[in-house]
Amino acid sequence: MDNTQILILCSVGVVFLLVLIFLVNAIKVVPEYYRLVVFRLGRCIGDKGPGLVLLIPFIDRPVRVDLREQVREIPHQVSITKDNAPISIDFLWFYKVLTPTDSVVQVGNFEMAAQGMASTTLRSVIGGIMLDAVLSEREHINNLLRSRLDEVTERWGVKVTNVEIREIVPPKEVQEAMNRQLSAERNRRAVVTESTGQREAAINVADGQKQSAILQAEGEKQSNILRAEGDQMAQVLRAEGYSNALSKINAVAKSVDQKALTVQYFETLKNMAAGSSTKFIFPMEFTSMLGNFIKANKD
Repeated sequence: MDNTQILILCSVGVVFLLVLIFLVNAIKVVPEYYRLVVFRLGRCIGDKGPGLVLLIPFIDRPVRVDLREQVREIPHQVSITKDNAPISIDFLWFYKVLTPTDSVVQVGNFEMAAQGMASTTLRSVIGGIMLDAVLSEREHINNLLRSRLDEVTERWGVKVTNVEIREIVPPKEVQEAMNRQLSAERNRRAVVTESTGQREAAINVADGQKQSAILQAEGEKQSNILRAEGDQMAQVLRAEGYSNALSKINAVAKSVDQKALTVQYFETLKNMAAGSSTKFIFPMEFTSMLGNFIKANKD
């Protein structure tokens, strides 16, 4: 192989290498979540993608922009509240690029600029809120920070989607006061709960005693009614028995003659006169009875 052939092969190799370099720099495959902001000879000609993008090597300069939602952390920042209490706050902020060209052309370093804007915005928002409100109204502060940041980043083609405060560190003396307040509140709730339980227990006991007294009174009432009904029935039965006995006695007495009655009367007087004491018994009907007795003997 002579020198001419070697020179030709080298030339072909150089041309192939240049073509390869050209193709590598000219053909770009852009994913769905990326865009290429193309500068041609220093002039922005817009964003390209997704898919296959053809560029002119050494003339077009692409800048890749991520369209996915991003999250960044703002480290602890010391801010002064409206009532002059220093507190330390850190938060997360979420953003999404809506206009790739503006995010490249309108700001030099978007993330650094946004971080500085977030820090100053945080101090401005906290400076207009009292300490108690800062500790209790996180959602309100999140919305204020998001709206303030979104107003600034809108001209950069970026949308701030959300802001979330992660931690609020109040001064040490405020923390101690909060702990004392929390302890007092827990004691108060315990006392209230205990008193409520005692009151409910007393109400239940009183209600139980009331129900017991009502039931007892009802039982006594029923018992008295039954007892009265029993006494009434017993008296009725005794009266009926006495009436029947008198009827029988009267029937028997009608069949007894006058002589037998007189003899029975004398026997009764005899029994009355028995004893050691002196007695004088002279019945008023003695004469009539004696006459009846004599009359009966004559008969």
